[in-house]
Amino acid sequence: KDVFTFLEQRRGLLDGVVVSGGEPTLAPDLPALCARLQNMGFSVKLDTNGSRPRALHPLLEAGLVDYVAMDVKTDPPHYDLLACEHKTLSQVLTSIQLLLEGPVDYEFRTTCVRPLVTESAIVTIARMIQGARRYLLQRFRPEEVLDPAFFADRDSTFTEDELLHFQALAQPWVQECRLR
Repeated sequence: KDVFTFLEQRRGLLDGVVVSGGEPTLAPDLPALCARLQNMGFSVKLDTNGSRPRALHPLLEAGLVDYVAMDVKTDPPHYDLLACEHKTLSQVLTSIQLLLEGPVDYEFRTTCVRPLVTESAIVTIARMIQGARRYLLQRFRPEEVLDPAFFADRDSTFTEDELLHFQALAQPWVQECRLR
């Protein structure tokens, strides 16, 4: 109720609402939320990790989201470092296809963090999303992480030159590749 009161007071001042998480597709009332936001006149952007294509697909088909930003964490061989099940990777690949073939504008994003992202991971991801409208390579910020011990004994960030190299590797496979 408080969120809708806040948004009601900002009609005409705000153009859109970003629905993010955790993973927002876990919420069973997500379609109703998106519909209500659109009925209020807001554009709706969904941030997702792509792990729930069965929740994503109806949103796309019904036009309940205006833009989707999907995180592709790493290439398939490195997804096990994220403690993901094989099923999760399969679902991520399905979500990629839904966005590539669907009617809604989108972007794919990868946060460049060691050891999840390597040169070969960038090329593999870019080939997985071949033809994508937008691929954003995000700088990793180690200031606030859920598990500091995971990063304790390693350099987890990339230099600007390394990120520019990743961008050059990905660019031939997508329409636009940018650093963020």
